[in-house]
Amino acid sequence: MEFFAEYIGFLAKTVTLVVAILVVLVTIAALRSKGRQRTGELQVNKLNDFFKQLQQRMEHAVLDKDQLKAVSKAEAKAAKQEKKAAVHKPRVYVLDFDGDIKASATDSLRHEITALLSMATPQDEVVLRLESGGGMVHSYGLASSQLARIRQAGVPLTICIDKVAASGGYMMACIGEKIISAPFAILGSIGVVAQLPNVHRLLKKHDIDFEVLTAGEYKRTLTVFGENTEKGREKFQEDLEATHELFKGFVARYRPQLDIDQIATGEVWLGLTALEKQLVDELKTSDEYLAERAKSAELFHLHYAEKKSLQERVGLAGSIALDRFVLSWLSRLNQQRFW
Repeated sequence: MEFFAEYIGFLAKTVTLVVAILVVLVTIAALRSKGRQRTGELQVNKLNDFFKQLQQRMEHAVLDKDQLKAVSKAEAKAAKQEKKAAVHKPRVYVLDFDGDIKASATDSLRHEITALLSMATPQDEVVLRLESGGGMVHSYGLASSQLARIRQAGVPLTICIDKVAASGGYMMACIGEKIISAPFAILGSIGVVAQLPNVHRLLKKHDIDFEVLTAGEYKRTLTVFGENTEKGREKFQEDLEATHELFKGFVARYRPQLDIDQIATGEVWLGLTALEKQLVDELKTSDEYLAERAKSAELFHLHYAEKKSLQERVGLAGSIALDRFVLSWLSRLNQQRFW
């Protein structure tokens, strides 16, 4: 027991020292990075090389030497003819959007779109692999506006959905000239929802007053702590309905073939049913579509990676170090008990 107590004391001192050092480093990093504009780097990878490597790996595993020689000869001949004919393949720019409730990926998406629009022509294509269950109205409104830039530039836009594009996710998807969905992806949810708890009765029960002071009749309609009124609820619902109408109008603008009143009920459908309702144009996975396009076009995957600040890097490194230290301590503690 005495050894255990000494060990706990040593551990407490060590953790205190580590935390103190981390606080100092994070504070210094915050002061140094204050006022600096965050920068990032655009990463561009040619996906044709990726598909080619997969094919070559299979060929070397399956074909014998004579067959490999014949395939290599045929490919060299085709490449020579293509070069001689001066064939210029169209370019396909591939983007990814993995949406959270705040559509945080918009920060990278806008830089990627700015970059590709500096070179893309109407003969090229942009493919967005989209995954999102929706989120905040203004956040997804901005993300959708970024995609609209591609349409305005006259560059064909294809949206691929493998898992889900609902609510704000479908708001983005509908901008595509062509929407491709996996058979069991989730689509739709063209509706608006808002919810919040109210603890006014609990506060009242314990004789706790909560004052809400506003200037403007509808500055605050519903509140968490104050007493909500029927008039406030009606105004809140009115705002939701207005947002829903804007949502419906936006979708109808880009997908005029839809019966908007039939599908704007907040329901979701799987890809098979979504095709029947014309929410999508084709059933296919993004892998299948891109593999097909790689045969006749040059595919470039764009990703804008934001550089982490010194504060973030120090914090991340400290978090990892602390996790490892705790795991190491628990491991040793378990060993001590075993002994």
